[in-house]
Parts: sequence; C-alpha cells; structure tokens
Amino acid sequence: MTPPQRIAVLGLGRMGTAIATRLAETGTDVTGWTRSGGPHTGGARSDGPHSGGFATVPDAKEAVAGADLVLLALFDGAACREVLDAVDGALRADAVVVNTATIAPDEASALARRPGPAYVHAPVLGSVPAVAAGALTFLAAAEEPAALDRMRTALGALGTVRPVDGAATAAALKLVANHSLAGAILALRDALHQADALGLPRDRALDVLERGRLGGLVAGKRPYLLDGPPPATAEFTVGALAKDLALLAEASRLPLRGGTAPFGTPGAASDADIAVAATAPAVPDALLAPLRAYVRGHATGDPRHFREAFLPTARIEGIRDSAFVSWPLDEYCALFRGRPAPDEATRSRRVDTVDVHGTVATATMTLRHGPDTFTDVFLLVRAGDTWRIANKAYHRHPAAAASSSAR
Repeated sequence: MTPPQRIAVLGLGRMGTAIATRLAETGTDVTGWTRSGGPHTGGARSDGPHSGGFATVPDAKEAVAGADLVLLALFDGAACREVLDAVDGALRADAVVVNTATIAPDEASALARRPGPAYVHAPVLGSVPAVAAGALTFLAAAEEPAALDRMRTALGALGTVRPVDGAATAAALKLVANHSLAGAILALRDALHQADALGLPRDRALDVLERGRLGGLVAGKRPYLLDGPPPATAEFTVGALAKDLALLAEASRLPLRGGTAPFGTPGAASDADIAVAATAPAVPDALLAPLRAYVRGHATGDPRHFREAFLPTARIEGIRDSAFVSWPLDEYCALFRGRPAPDEATRSRRVDTVDVHGTVATATMTLRHGPDTFTDVFLLVRAGDTWRIANKAYHRHPAAAASSSAR
C-alpha cells in the first residue's frame, strides 16, 4: 500500500501543532489550518512555511485539497461539525478523515455517519509530551478496516492505533480515561492539602508521592506542582478536562465526584495546565463561614448563629417523630433556647464534603448528638464574596433510645 503523501491537520491548538510538527519532522508533507485564522500555540501563523516545519494556509478547503489523510484536532463536537461542513465537497473521494476530538458518544456516532466509510473516530490517550515521544494511543473506530491500515501507515510516528468497535465506544472510553485522570488529580490535591496542613515542605511531600501510586502524575507535573504552571506551557488544560467531565456526566447520567470541581472553580484559569487543580487552595474560608456559624448554633443553642448561617428564605427539612417537617428559618430558630444541650461536651460535628459548582455549592455534615447521628445536606449560594446556606435537609439515623432533640 502506498503511504499517504500529504496530511492536513485542521486545528492548530496545543495538540494540533504538536502533531503537525512531529509528522513534519519525519518528512511528511503537512499542511495546517486553524479555525481562529490567527496565531496558534506553536508559533505565528503564515501562508507558507511554519517554524515547526509545516505550512499553514488561510482556508480549510485549501488545506484539505489533495490530502490523503485529514486529521481533526479540535476542541468539541460543535467545532467538528463546523469544520466538516466547511470542507464538504473539498475532500478527495478516497481521503481518510481521522477525528481525534474528545466528544460525547452520541456526537461521535452522528459524525461518523457524515464523511463516509473512510472516516475514523480516534480520540487519543496522551497529551503534548506523548506526541513528541511518539507515544500516543489512538482509540480508533472505523467502518472499513482499510481506513485503519492507512491511518497506521500515515500516523505511525505519533504512536499506536488500538482498534475499537464503534465511534460511540471510542468516545466513551476516552471520557472514562479522562475521568480516571481527574480522580488522580483530586487524590493528589487532597494529599498536598494534608501535607500543607502538617507543615511538610512541598518538595519532600512530592518525593514521597512520586514513589507511590501517583508517581507518574507527580513526576510529569513536578515543576508545575512546585512553582505553578504558566498558562502558556499547559499540556492539558483545566478547561478541557472540565468539558470532558461534563460530557461524561451527561452521557452516563451518573454523578461525578465533586461534579467538575475543582476543574471549573474560580481561581483555576481554564487555559492553565491541569496541575493547577492539584495546587488549588482548600475550600475557602468564605464558604466554610456559614457552616461554622451553623455549628456554633448547635454548640451554644443561640439561634443568632443560625440566622448568620442561613439565608432569611431558607427552609430546613427532614423527618421528625416519623413525620416530614419543612420549617422556615424562624420556626427552626424557635426550637433553640439560647443555651447548650446538657450533653454538649460529648457531642461532635464534622464537615464531610464540600463541592463547589460556580456560585452554588453543596456540603454534607455528620452530627453525633447523644445516641443519635444525623447527616445534614446543605445547599449554599454565593452573592459577591459571601456564602449563605439556602436550604438544609437532614436524615436522622435511628438510635435504640432516640431523643427528640431539635434539629
């Protein structure tokens, strides 16, 4: 089989530029095009030779004209549809189209029906460093096996092609892989927060973590974890990971740990490297303030603390004496008499989780009051720099000798 003589790369962000550069370095004739029509990550755009060894052109149809293989390195499904529409009629009849975008499974299935049998949906495992090392893994689904063979020949310098049954399966596998990355980042973030709380030097903590299960992530991101990543050097961005997690949650209809937080939280720039999420500050004091006021209300029995914690319109709901109750704040506060419970010294309260979703947050708390254990679930909202509890629901875990203490 004759190797493809020309490859068009549509999309010159971080990955697209890295891919085009790597292919050009192996002697492949590469033409690049960017949707923005302006500068891209790899250097200044030009209608001619590029500093990475490939040429760029201003028109997508010009880029694909005569190309044996067209590689899409785009951000999302909408961009893929737009670009495929733009090159409609300009592709060679026998051109192979390889789409590496991370998109939803249903989007992948719909796009696979458009360009014909020589279309390959092939999201990749690996980011910019893997491109440079030729270590990408393509999760490739194609209607025709011949399209995979031609893809292997054309893109062998980038890594390996792993066949997958169906575009939707390939897309779903990529989302699951990115979810595992998100979990590792959250685990690293939590470990670093604990190390900071213990006063451990960051470099010493990273030395130990690098020797454990998070070793690969720590080793690859160590400079960023120590010094903070400049957005211009990002390999895989916070915004891209947040997008992928949102796609996964929508497709699976299952909740994700913390939603997309900390990947979509204020203070973590969307174009910064994902290592930003691992070094993001712990839950801000402003968000903890109403939860602490709520705890003070229980500890003292003083309802003023509850008014500080809750919005005036808040409701408190749960099961009390086998009946559903839904108290407005005034009725809830009236249950407290301004003095601690007799057994206050033996009671405890612990914040278990806090998950931020932009201007709203959820939190859970465990309270052990005498023989009873309660799980409180809070919805919080932010106005300006202030957080307040909008609503609380609670579950009372039955005890052998259940008390009727106010909740």
